[in-house]
Amino acid sequence: MRSNLFDASNQERQTNDRWALQSSKMLRCALKPQAPEIISAAGAMVAYQGQMDFSYQGSGGGMKLLKKMATGEGGNMMRTRGQGEIFFARQNNEIFLLQLEGDALTLNTRNMLAFDSSIQWDIRSLGGAGFMAGGLFNLFLQGQGMVAVTSDGPPMLLDCSQQPTFVDPQAAVCWSANLQPQIKNDFKMGSLIGRGSGESFQLGFHGPGFVVVQPSEGAPVVAAS
Repeated sequence: MRSNLFDASNQERQTNDRWALQSSKMLRCALKPQAPEIISAAGAMVAYQGQMDFSYQGSGGGMKLLKKMATGEGGNMMRTRGQGEIFFARQNNEIFLLQLEGDALTLNTRNMLAFDSSIQWDIRSLGGAGFMAGGLFNLFLQGQGMVAVTSDGPPMLLDCSQQPTFVDPQAAVCWSANLQPQIKNDFKMGSLIGRGSGESFQLGFHGPGFVVVQPSEGAPVVAAS
């Protein structure tokens, strides 16, 4: 059989790295019994080779459980352990990797793909605005390990230290954890900025740090009935 499907560029990437991009839209992770487990978004696994064990990632009880019950965020996560290779992807989105070295990151939950279980996590909200539109209950990550993040299109990095920066909540992918975004309400009766009511307010960032923006508002948020 002959086909350009069998070209080397389409075959599994051979690497000793634990985390590696198979392509710009697919992540390859190597798991070993003694290595940290991987926490991922439920449904993000597209293939694996070897022996894997999948389980629901619980909240750990306490305030995390209460937050998950109140917001619905952080509940759709899976924990994977085993030996072999596992591949993750989400809706043909771009993927980029961030190595945490004792520092912290705030991440839009809809853009979380996977992270090392050695990283501590918590669910944090931005006031009552989280009930108005998607993306305002965020994932706080801190510690040592790798984080895989998705972007609906090529991501853009904005420096927030020079001047105030305002971002649509659904376009904000992640930002420096030291930044405390403020909600800026631009709603005027009879008119809305952009295409949806979620765009009547933005997240305002100002201070030393960065925010990553995707060129999309992502998949539409469906309100619970």
